Amino acid sequence: MPSDNQNTPSVAAAAAVHRLVERRETFATAESLTGGLVAATVVEIPGVSANYRGGLVVYATDLKHTLAGVSQELLDDRGAVDPEVALALARGVRERCSADWGVATTGVAGPEPQDGKPVGLVYVAVAGPEGATVRELKLAGNRDAIRTESVTSALLLLADCLQEAPARS
Repeated sequence: MPSDNQNTPSVAAAAAVHRLVERRETFATAESLTGGLVAATVVEIPGVSANYRGGLVVYATDLKHTLAGVSQELLDDRGAVDPEVALALARGVRERCSADWGVATTGVAGPEPQDGKPVGLVYVAVAGPEGATVRELKLAGNRDAIRTESVTSALLLLADCLQEAPARS
């Protein structure tokens, strides 16, 4: 559990948006288990409209394909909760929203396992101009706690990627 408000969704969002503002870059979100919570968190930041392009809530597996462009073959082979699916979501939303960066979440918030995947298994991914990265999370807690930590982790991953990426010229 975060202490002293250090790793809350709003703190993570502020860190990511601050770096995006410095770089004059944009981002978009593709969300499954978080159901729009990443978008709702970032739009609380005043002035984010200069950086946030928009997002897709692709809760249903078929929408991951039709809206976010995830390969149907990948979804059929691996299921919705998979690191490659998270990467494809991040790349797809980046492309479809014409953003510099794409952020994605997919996983199982519970209360029951999904397609043989345990509650708390989450993948967050970020795609940018130089490539993409994914993190696997194994989270504990109830549905709300898992979703909240997923948002925080996705935004911290974006902030980390922005910190490490070369600035555009």
